[in-house]
Amino acid sequence: MSYIRFRKHYIHIPHLVLGILEFVVLFAVFSLLTLILSLVGVNHAPFHTDILSAFLFALVLSCGTLAMGGYLVMVQESISSLFFRTLVAYCFVGGIGLTILYVIVPSADPGSSNLFWAVMLASLVVVLMRLIFLRIVDSEQLVRRVVILGAGDFARGLLAEYEQNMRALGVRIVGCISDSPEPTVAKEKLLSTPYDFYEFCLKNRISEIVVAQQERRKAEGGWLPVPDLMECKLRGVEVTSALDFYERELKKAKLAMVHPSWIVFSEGFKASRSRAFAKRFLDLAISLTLLVLMLPFIVLTALAVFLETGKPILYSQKRVGMLGREFRIYKFRSMRQDAEKDGKAQWASANDSRVTKVGAFIRNTRLDELPQIYNVLKGEMSIVGPRPERPEFVSELKEKIPFYDTRHYVKPGLMGWAQLKYPYGASIEDAKGKLEYDLYYSKNHSLMMDVLIMIQTVEVVLLGKGVR
Repeated sequence: MSYIRFRKHYIHIPHLVLGILEFVVLFAVFSLLTLILSLVGVNHAPFHTDILSAFLFALVLSCGTLAMGGYLVMVQESISSLFFRTLVAYCFVGGIGLTILYVIVPSADPGSSNLFWAVMLASLVVVLMRLIFLRIVDSEQLVRRVVILGAGDFARGLLAEYEQNMRALGVRIVGCISDSPEPTVAKEKLLSTPYDFYEFCLKNRISEIVVAQQERRKAEGGWLPVPDLMECKLRGVEVTSALDFYERELKKAKLAMVHPSWIVFSEGFKASRSRAFAKRFLDLAISLTLLVLMLPFIVLTALAVFLETGKPILYSQKRVGMLGREFRIYKFRSMRQDAEKDGKAQWASANDSRVTKVGAFIRNTRLDELPQIYNVLKGEMSIVGPRPERPEFVSELKEKIPFYDTRHYVKPGLMGWAQLKYPYGASIEDAKGKLEYDLYYSKNHSLMMDVLIMIQTVEVVLLGKGVR
């Protein structure tokens, strides 16, 4: 098992181990830099090496790595990209965090020159450590070997997701055991049906069987070897449904596999008054803090919109909120005044000609969303939650996408899980893709998950992801 479960969330042990190792390295770099600088003969101001200063330094830079998605994408990046992402995480995101921290705790400030050398040394050591770590963790001796029971469309889709995302998670899919005379997966991925499932798993070092069958009833052409699967599970081989596998590995609910009983009987989708109170308190605290910190940007954005295209500065739309209640959302206007002159709602498209020059900038930087702090203060929205959609689109999506209405049982948010994981949605298919992540959030949402989403949204804002 290469993951642990903490408060309904699956955390991959390799990522957890790497995060702990990096924290220790950052702590050690900060603590030992005085000795290193003295050995190379660099003059420097007195360097604070007390435990609290080193701890805060390591904590802020670790959060910078998390904010820039450093743990999830490092397998798919080149050495130069990995180094660049680390520099951005440490020098820019971490630098801003440390600057704010040292204003609050000035005694922890080591001085700008010392901080520069600490960050540079930490970047080099951490990148080198990641490369070594990846070589070890991604070795055939340590990866989880998985076999799929099924060879239909579900299995084919799972293989496609694996090639795109799961290789970074230390998973090796050995192949598919066909349950149908007409499999749809590629021939090279097909495996012969074993006579003894447990012996097959033992011989091929299989640690998990993922059941991804289209049909399980014999009358419908399905085939499920229940006794063999029971023996495998009782003897230590994990047996998982494809839906649970998707949820654990990719943090989403595969919509094609979702059925009502999963929502009714699965652990999750729970409403809690205590959590709602805590979330509301967090929303108020963060939104008021954001309002104070972003006030200069709010004024400058309003002035820029007015100077380019005049009034109105703000743009409002009806959106569907919690339990289907409609409310009016506010944004800084980023399109021409006649963007919807015919009165018909339109999806935003790539390089949309209706977007103004100032509008393109404020959409890329998410400054156009700042007026929604007002919606959070009113209680119509939360800081974190599924993005609210327009009523015209919701009525259409509810008819065409199963379970679409489930996203309305949690309060909509300024930022969300789907916005981190899926590009901008401007079609029915995009709405389906986003709903898979919204379902995961609706099922597993917690304050810890909200904090992680807030931290990781930094990368979305800095890199302008998902903007049209």
